[in-house]
Amino acid sequence: MARQRLNSGNAAEKELPKAKINRQSINNISRLIAYIKPYRGKFIAALVFLFLSSLVGLAFPSFLGALIDTALGKHNNGFLPTTIQGILLLAFIVLFSQAFVSFFRILWFVQVAERSLADIRRDTYFKLITLPMNFFSNRRVGELNSRISADLSQVQDTLTTTIAEMIRQLVLLVGGIIFMAVISKKLAIALLIILPVLVVVAIFFGRFIRKISRQAQDKLAESNTIVEETLQGIANVKAFVNESFEASRYQKNIQEVAGIAISGAKYRGMFVSFIVFCMFGAIVAVVGYGCLLVSQHELTVGELFKFALYAVFVGSAMGSFPDLYANVQKAVGASERVLEILAEQGEEISIDEIDNTIKQKITGNLSFNNVIFAYPSRPEITVLKDISFDAAAGQKVAIVGPSGSGKSTMAALILQFYHPQSGNLSFDGKPASEYSLTDIRNQVAIVPQDVMLFGGSILENIAYGKLSATKDEIIKAAQRANADQFIMSFPEGYDTIVGERGVKLSGGQRQRIAIARALLKNPSILILDEATSSLDSESERLVQEALEELMKNRTSIIIAHRLSTIREADKIIVLEKGNIIESGSHQELVANEQGLYRYLSRLQFDVSS
Repeated sequence: MARQRLNSGNAAEKELPKAKINRQSINNISRLIAYIKPYRGKFIAALVFLFLSSLVGLAFPSFLGALIDTALGKHNNGFLPTTIQGILLLAFIVLFSQAFVSFFRILWFVQVAERSLADIRRDTYFKLITLPMNFFSNRRVGELNSRISADLSQVQDTLTTTIAEMIRQLVLLVGGIIFMAVISKKLAIALLIILPVLVVVAIFFGRFIRKISRQAQDKLAESNTIVEETLQGIANVKAFVNESFEASRYQKNIQEVAGIAISGAKYRGMFVSFIVFCMFGAIVAVVGYGCLLVSQHELTVGELFKFALYAVFVGSAMGSFPDLYANVQKAVGASERVLEILAEQGEEISIDEIDNTIKQKITGNLSFNNVIFAYPSRPEITVLKDISFDAAAGQKVAIVGPSGSGKSTMAALILQFYHPQSGNLSFDGKPASEYSLTDIRNQVAIVPQDVMLFGGSILENIAYGKLSATKDEIIKAAQRANADQFIMSFPEGYDTIVGERGVKLSGGQRQRIAIARALLKNPSILILDEATSSLDSESERLVQEALEELMKNRTSIIIAHRLSTIREADKIIVLEKGNIIESGSHQELVANEQGLYRYLSRLQFDVSS
């Protein structure tokens, strides 16, 4: 049922939340608008052209009114020509000028918006991928992806369309009111008394109807969830003979959907009736009053026509502002969520560090010095308790222990995904803090239990270990990893697409590609995190041979459940509940009759063998 409630909210979540517009929110969005600064020349020019095109748009009712008056023998045209031909010629000149200005206004607005948004996306994405691992442990991938997609798309729409449209509608609103007042103060006052009241009522009515529509969407999403869950678990439904229960549950839900929809239809009908009667009634009343003024020779027919067109401009501008303001609210809310990411403290990695040049070489000596660590998301649980050990360059050090003892946490600390609350790690006798993050990670490689491959080709996945590698280097690494033979068995060879997360390959094949990637990287320190635990016997043999090649002449930290794979390790560290309880070679540890290692060994193979 919890899942049902979660899914039922999906329809409501499709609308981005709106933020209140205040001084703080304006300050926030101004930080994103600062990205326009490199393109401010075009932006200012686009604003000027926007203002000009809006002003020119206000001239057309005057042209049409002048044409009507001239056709009727009136010549009260102000600055316009007194002939129909002259008015038409001037109108087409102005129309061409507006078309010219509008083209560059739209082009420049889009250029500025797209380029500034590309800069924001670049910085947001880079900030995301350089945030510490703890940030990702507290958030869902879908949520973070929406920051770059939906949130920034909302900001993009506001920059490209909403701001320009607000300025245009504001010019039309103010200009329309001024022109109406110039034509007839009496008509302008009459319209401005009626129109704002009708617009406000229509806005509130519209919001109420949208609320009912969202309720119907929520209920419909809930009914779709029932269908989805029932069909996914159809075997259970049939096994427990609950077809009637599911049918009645669905029927009850869709009846509620129908009830809400019918209720909404009543209000929509009332709304349409209100618009038809009040809005059009108001226009008819004002036009009727205008006709009275025409009959009293206070207005000409052309002036009444001009007034009607300006009234349409003013009315449409008033009606558009609520939606435009709502879009700005959404953009403010979206910008705040993007700024939350940009304000996070990221790892010290520069966006220009793409060549992975190593500045401080690590030979492979590794030490844990009184390390105490708890995950920031669970500070009350100490995962590692005063851990100290040394791994000399070229040594094979195995870490074993029950699940949850802290083995994988030690791997995360070596890679500097996290930092201990007390104590430190050192490489070649120097604290990790004296090395740059990129230097450490460039010289440490990990082969995990669950290998994640990218959706490209096998060649690209191996090359991820060294982006500058030649194809010959990649093939040589694959041969050393026992991967070349199965790769060449595919019709496309190294150009074979592995599918999302490598789903087209078996577990053993993915492991060997990961080993080839690590070989290509040629690290000083290697971490093997349960690298063979989920493989069948034949795959494990091939992978183990590849791992032996990978571990040659480099410090290797081997995290393993299968103790048979670590018998030849130079040192075995036994962890239990975050403490090192034993340390030594395989022979030394199995000789300890009370030791945990001997107990674990008995569970897996005969100690006497």
